[in-house]
Amino acid sequence: MISINNLSYYLGDRPLYEEASLFIGPKDHIGLIGLNGTGKSTLLKMMVGDIEPSSGEISKSKDTSIGFLNQDLLSYQSDEPILEVAMKAFEAVLQLQHQIDQILHEMETNYRDELVEKLAKLQERFEAAEGYTLQARAEEILEGIGFKTADLKRPLREFSGGWRMRVMLAKLLLEKPSLLMLDEPTNHLDLPSIQWIEEYLQSYEGSYIIVSHDRTFLNRTVNKIVEIYAGDLHVYPGNYDKYEEEKELRNEIQQNAFENQQQKIKQTERFIERFRAKSTKARQVQSKVKMLEKMAKVDAVVDENAKVNFKFNFNTKSGRHVKWLEDVSKAYGDLQILKDTGIGIERGDKIALIGANGRGKSTLLRVVDGSEPHGGKVQTGHNVITSFYAQHQLESLVVENEILEELKQAGTGKSEQELRGVLGCFLFSDEEVFKKVKVLSGGEKSRVALAKTLISEANFLLLDEPTNHLDMLSVSILVQALQQYEGTFLLVSHDRHFISQVANKIWWIEDHEIKEYPGTYEEYTWWRSKQVEEQASPASTPSNHTKARKKPTPKPKTDDKLGKELKTLENQIAEEEKQLKVIEQEMVKPEIIQDANETAKLSEQYDHKKQEIEQLTAKWEELMIAIEG
Repeated sequence: MISINNLSYYLGDRPLYEEASLFIGPKDHIGLIGLNGTGKSTLLKMMVGDIEPSSGEISKSKDTSIGFLNQDLLSYQSDEPILEVAMKAFEAVLQLQHQIDQILHEMETNYRDELVEKLAKLQERFEAAEGYTLQARAEEILEGIGFKTADLKRPLREFSGGWRMRVMLAKLLLEKPSLLMLDEPTNHLDLPSIQWIEEYLQSYEGSYIIVSHDRTFLNRTVNKIVEIYAGDLHVYPGNYDKYEEEKELRNEIQQNAFENQQQKIKQTERFIERFRAKSTKARQVQSKVKMLEKMAKVDAVVDENAKVNFKFNFNTKSGRHVKWLEDVSKAYGDLQILKDTGIGIERGDKIALIGANGRGKSTLLRVVDGSEPHGGKVQTGHNVITSFYAQHQLESLVVENEILEELKQAGTGKSEQELRGVLGCFLFSDEEVFKKVKVLSGGEKSRVALAKTLISEANFLLLDEPTNHLDMLSVSILVQALQQYEGTFLLVSHDRHFISQVANKIWWIEDHEIKEYPGTYEEYTWWRSKQVEEQASPASTPSNHTKARKKPTPKPKTDDKLGKELKTLENQIAEEEKQLKVIEQEMVKPEIIQDANETAKLSEQYDHKKQEIEQLTAKWEELMIAIEG
């Protein structure tokens, strides 16, 4: 279908590609990966003819059509409704519709047999092209990627860049090109839309190439990984997990070959050195010299898995309660985001806030931060120091500053050597730290802003889509940094792998209330799937999670003595929980928060009370097992 042969491309003296080759077949579903700056987007632009290669050729069969979703489409504007913009995918079919309408109009005043015959042929072609379902198909895809039915008649110009990109994605999906090329499509999609696209692509009849840092998305959509490395295109069959396994095996083989070759080279060099002066060995020595000159060198394996060796610590430890939301409400006109909802954040919580766009995730982050007006109360705990990262923080970077200078101005008091260590963790090494911010790519600016956030010595982080515009290595570095972070954080992300690696609680907004699942993302998805099953089949057995969180009702036929003991324990637990609630309410009072000694005293009472409840609950569970037995 498409053949890339001996492709080379240079940026000045730096080669992005050197004699790279690749064949894309009719059913290939490819994930294109590589570090930022290795030329992923450049390769796609060369394939559509926007950029000319320095040498080599890209050839495609005559019947190959290409649809390309790239970041340049963010600037596309139109006053047409988004439904009409998306339906431009059916331009040829819509032209048939126009011709049919013209003939019908002409037949109103000039009925002729040749017009009837022509109309019949056009209608036959229109029906064969599924013309009568065009609008329904367009509506299905637009709504699948997150638009509401009421949005479909709104002009494209009214939407932000990310939503305009979704319209262009819908148009490409409707066109069904034989090769679909998607450059970072998940950057502009929320989690439900990502999952919808995954299902759509799994049944896509043509080929596609996806550039993405979302490894879960790649795992569920591709059957081949193409890695850009050292100016070449390396092909791995299977999804991203298979790629990692195969890459590790290939690296092991290459490293063994490198070490064996180095040993052979040393032995040969010793032979040459030892017998160079002996005339009887001159022929053998010359042969060894020529052998070394002709030997194809095996490269050592470069470790691409950067490790974070800088500890992101802080001097001030927060109190037990970091934030407390009580009866919080937030609305934009008639659009209600939150209503009389409350929740708490405790020290050590690693919370991921998930859900569809438009539910108010970023708004909630700003409410927690205190930068968004709202109803109700948001209380901040003792010694809480907050740092907030969001995409608009990139705009606050001083573009004339060098990277190192930008971190110095963060005001942490760290030495230049320490700051260089931090920048090394975020892939800025040696002389790169003296680059000006204005010459950095979007991904590089994101890394600088993240580094500034993490060195701020804050004990509470708010992170809004921190993985956007980061490549996989940078995401891995961020994961490592957050895993070793000893403070508290609340983040918004649609990257499921990232969430699964860093979060110990899941939040979402439902019916204008903040909901919480006290566990990892994998546990949350399992619990959610069980809920869906139970809703589909009301008579089915409740999930294990539901059983664990709900005290079972004692069976009517049980030992009276055990029943009385059980009742006594339940009353004790209820009383202890009431007392715990009173302590919690005391701890968030402003006068208590300001008094360190009183806060410490109440924290100790809180811990003791919680321990008592756990012990009573353990006894209650043992008694229930005895009764049920």
